[in-house]
Amino acid sequence: MSTPTAQLAAAGVSIWLDDLSRTRISSGNLADLISSRNVVGVTTNPTIFANAITDKSNTSYDAQVAELAASGASAEEAVFAATTQDVGDALDVFRPVWEASNHVDGRVSIEVSPDLAHDTAGTVAQAKELWAKIDRPNLLVKIPATKAGLPAITEAIASGISVNVTLIFSLERYADVIDAYLTGLERAHSGDFDLSSIHSVASFFVSRVDTETDKRLSAIGTPEAEALKSKAGLANARLAYELFEQKFAEKRAQDLIALGANLQRPLWASTGVKDPALPDTLYVTELVAEGVVNTMPEKTLEATFDHGVITGDTITSGYAEAHQVFDDLAAVGIDLADVTQVLEDEGVSKFIDSWHDLLGQVAEALEAQR
Repeated sequence: MSTPTAQLAAAGVSIWLDDLSRTRISSGNLADLISSRNVVGVTTNPTIFANAITDKSNTSYDAQVAELAASGASAEEAVFAATTQDVGDALDVFRPVWEASNHVDGRVSIEVSPDLAHDTAGTVAQAKELWAKIDRPNLLVKIPATKAGLPAITEAIASGISVNVTLIFSLERYADVIDAYLTGLERAHSGDFDLSSIHSVASFFVSRVDTETDKRLSAIGTPEAEALKSKAGLANARLAYELFEQKFAEKRAQDLIALGANLQRPLWASTGVKDPALPDTLYVTELVAEGVVNTMPEKTLEATFDHGVITGDTITSGYAEAHQVFDDLAAVGIDLADVTQVLEDEGVSKFIDSWHDLLGQVAEALEAQR
């Protein structure tokens, strides 16, 4: 009998792991997750690398830190060296998956510095630097969907760089992201790039939408508000998939696809369930549709493998219900535009905090070696 993760893959969902460390690669754990858990990609972020590099029980970075200290590297240079090495090594592990999936999966993402979230030119420059340094065709460079990030996404795609657009919370911003991708493809075509070599995913965050909305629903406190708890995240993601279907069916996108372009796949991020009263696989089993990616923390991956119930497509039949949830949220006084802006601001801020924490701890480690 096939496992729930195998059933999920068969239903058209690409399972990516939302974690990476040097020991996960060197121990063979990553290769094992590919073979036993149907994992076909990895996403990283500054928090993940901060946890990996500053873990006191993890000695796998010590030799490199000593070498970098001896060379006089700064903390930022050391973090760049360590993270690009990890991502490059992981990309090599995923190379057979990349080949077997016709270059769709087998992807590993690395994020531009969160300090650049509101700096278009700086983001573009670092995206190009990461692309050249890691130099693997299955890389995705993560760029946040901030207002400054949108033109950077276009410029990166136009330069032939594959992009994971991160920190998307609202349908309005998602529409802007799709436009940024298509504009980049049009420019790439004008520049004689092979469109089939350019890939992108749009990372739509799920659980955080529920966390923020439910807090506001509790403050309202009416029975109508209480009845809407834990519904906003799924509704938002399902309507994102509806928007994806609509936008990529339009002539503009279809013309690019005819030239060899790829769909920009929706990716469900923040899929770990925060509320213990909810099923721990909620944001996996309830967001199944052809051609989506679900990036999971290991705890969610293992829960899905152990007891996830996969019932096929759980998105496209729920559009009307999702629209109704949005109407009902507005009716009780929830301003979703404000919810999603708060989440974007918080998301950028949290990654900046993790980034500076990482830089600070690496600076200490370098100093201890000098």
